[in-house]
Amino acid sequence: MGRSRLSTVGIAFLGVVAALGTMTAFAGPAAASGQYAALGDSYASGVGTRTYYSDSGSCYRSPAAYAVTDASRIGATLTFNACSGAQTADVQNNQLTGLTSSTRWVTVQVGGNDAGFSSVITTCAEPAWLGDCNSAVSGAQNIIRNTLPGRLDALYNAIRSHATTAKVVVVGYPRLFNGEDCNAATFFSPSDESLLNQTADLLDSTTSARAAAHGFAFVNPEAAFTGHAVCDSPEWLNGLSNPIMESYHPNTSGQAGFANLVDDDLT
Repeated sequence: MGRSRLSTVGIAFLGVVAALGTMTAFAGPAAASGQYAALGDSYASGVGTRTYYSDSGSCYRSPAAYAVTDASRIGATLTFNACSGAQTADVQNNQLTGLTSSTRWVTVQVGGNDAGFSSVITTCAEPAWLGDCNSAVSGAQNIIRNTLPGRLDALYNAIRSHATTAKVVVVGYPRLFNGEDCNAATFFSPSDESLLNQTADLLDSTTSARAAAHGFAFVNPEAAFTGHAVCDSPEWLNGLSNPIMESYHPNTSGQAGFANLVDDDLT
């Protein structure tokens, strides 16, 4: 593969983080049991499922997202504010609309974009002579350790100040890889995949610690997604995909897996 093709692949990977869109509320199945607000990034909005609400714009909210499934299961009215590309500050500044003292449940899944995870994946997907995966991962881990905790504290405080009596469930991220690379256009080595999985672990442990400090529940998906990583069968996480934004996100099976984990804490 020549440099021009590799550059195209690298640029395409950067499209995994979608532009931030206008935050809007989606009313889920009508019921009397309470209000449920779903906040977060592309994992929470349902990117990777290939089906999106037409009015969600660049937020790419999907009817297959776990929040939609769980709202239906518990009979809640859903305020669906999660948006592709969101960082913690975006959630805090743009997604808390609709949260009130009567909100009964909140789920929030965010932090990967703060660490620049999609650009890290872009670098690690390139051959070793072109991209420095170790350096990219080190930078992301530095942000997770030293910057993200404060951002999460600010966000969690803001959520609690709006939804004063809600049960808040913080949702983590799965490991993406199983040690092999079955995509012809990517060049992940087993070492690269191990580093990226370690970064997902660090993101989860950091997020879990901050959630616990605020009295919030934490859902760790790592065990449930074991055997369902990129290149596994069945695969719950997309590999390199077309369109590119679907890459390295949960597919419909992955979102169903999240739904099964999250509803345990909602009920």
